[in-house]
Amino acid sequence: MDGTSSETSGRPFRLSAPGRSDASAGAASETAGRPFRLPAPRRTGAPGEQPSETTARLRPVPADPAPDAPAAPFGRPAAQGTTTTRPATPPRPAAQGTTTTRPATPPRPAHQPPAPSTPLTPDPALSWSATRPLVSFGEPEGYDGDARPRPLGRRGASQAAAAAVCLVLGLGLISGAVTGSWLVGDSGAEGSPSSFAAAGSLWHSVPVDELFPPTVQGRGAGPGGADRTWTRIAVAPDSGCKDAFDPLLRKALAPVGCERLVRATYTDATESYVTTVGLLFTTADAPGMTALANRFRKERLDRRSDLMPLPYAAKGTPAAGFGAPQRASWTVSVLTEAPVVVYAVSGWADGRTVDDPQPAGDAVKTDATTAAAQAGLGNEAQGLADRVERDFRRNVRSASEQPS
Repeated sequence: MDGTSSETSGRPFRLSAPGRSDASAGAASETAGRPFRLPAPRRTGAPGEQPSETTARLRPVPADPAPDAPAAPFGRPAAQGTTTTRPATPPRPAAQGTTTTRPATPPRPAHQPPAPSTPLTPDPALSWSATRPLVSFGEPEGYDGDARPRPLGRRGASQAAAAAVCLVLGLGLISGAVTGSWLVGDSGAEGSPSSFAAAGSLWHSVPVDELFPPTVQGRGAGPGGADRTWTRIAVAPDSGCKDAFDPLLRKALAPVGCERLVRATYTDATESYVTTVGLLFTTADAPGMTALANRFRKERLDRRSDLMPLPYAAKGTPAAGFGAPQRASWTVSVLTEAPVVVYAVSGWADGRTVDDPQPAGDAVKTDATTAAAQAGLGNEAQGLADRVERDFRRNVRSASEQPS
């Protein structure tokens, strides 16, 4: 015991490796002075170290182990033919003071069928291009007098009726103005002194076919809006007013004087009626014509049967028997923008006499019951006079536009 301890004094105590014999003690003595180290685990597929090597060799690192292979115990090399599993990365802890909540899975609707085992093809009919959403807008609301909400745009029965009446009246006024302008022409450009003077000389500067056209179209001039066509059958030579009017009418026209009188007689398409239309050119100025027009309007001289114009009966024509007793309807119009009086008188072409002549303004009414009104003689006189007056106004405009 003492000898042994003396041999080992000064040497550190070492345990012999298990499984080694005493004969290897000499080898252990060669490692004296070195710290005790565990042998490094061997990796699969790496060559072993040789005894003559004194330094550690770098060996290739094998590929990642298969996920399904069991992990080797800690500190021990894995068995040959097995792979190790890399531990999963632990979840990162949430920040202090905050909490994380997992979104709840929305419940499946009761009517939703279970998911099919096989994938389904989407229905084209349910796509956006096939079925578009229906968008509707609500009616805007307003408030009535009692602060009660009501939809805007609605009107009461009284308001709707009043609006309808205003619409009808407005359309009537507009149509009346358009019809009057169409019949007699626009007189806005005829009120100047130059045009008034030019109109007084048209009786000898304008051809007769322009004052009294051979054919006159009267669209809508007949009873009930029927069309009329008048054909000129005679033209009287221009003359004075001595034998052209009855004494009372000549007296009524005396204040404006008589420069010239031109006349023509027409018949309708059936030659059942005859109508004489005349243009009396006066010597009065504009104030004189205005005074005469006001008198005719106030005293209703154009409606007096004793102030009817005389017809022009031309021999050898359908108007040969058209005299004073055959006059059935008439009209007289005193112009204020020209020194002219336009008139017309109508009757039957067969020469029958008329006991109750009626002014054209009354005969054209729908409730008129006289023979002249029923036959449309009021329409004959009024329609032909209006169209001759319209043509005359057109000639006045043309004459006033010509350079002097």
